[in-house]
Amino acid sequence: MDQTSSNALPAATAKGLAITIWTLSGVAALAFLAAGLSKLAGAAAMVAVFEAVGVGQWFRYLTGVLEVAGGIGLLIPRYSFYAAVLLAAVMVGAVAAHLTVLGGSPAAPLFLLALTATIAYLRSRQAL
Repeated sequence: MDQTSSNALPAATAKGLAITIWTLSGVAALAFLAAGLSKLAGAAAMVAVFEAVGVGQWFRYLTGVLEVAGGIGLLIPRYSFYAAVLLAAVMVGAVAAHLTVLGGSPAAPLFLLALTATIAYLRSRQAL
């Protein structure tokens, strides 16, 4: 009889989980790096969005830095959980901004919120 701990995953399941986490993390990292870099570069659309929100352009820079740092963090296993939690919090703010100030569909930030929350959950489960 196999006497493994109750938290251990069979090798095939662990490999599939690792592939899933890396795939989700790669997709999210690309999305957040693109979004963050466009904010930092001062893309006209991003400047207009943050002008409409009314908190000032400093918040565009802050959000851009958080998105770029989080996107990079998703690709570093040691920091991936924390990066996913950080990015999920940023997306909560983005959803709130869409619902209260910006209007339009919050579908994109909701998708990214679900994606980063899933990554955080899977990374936390992987550590067990």
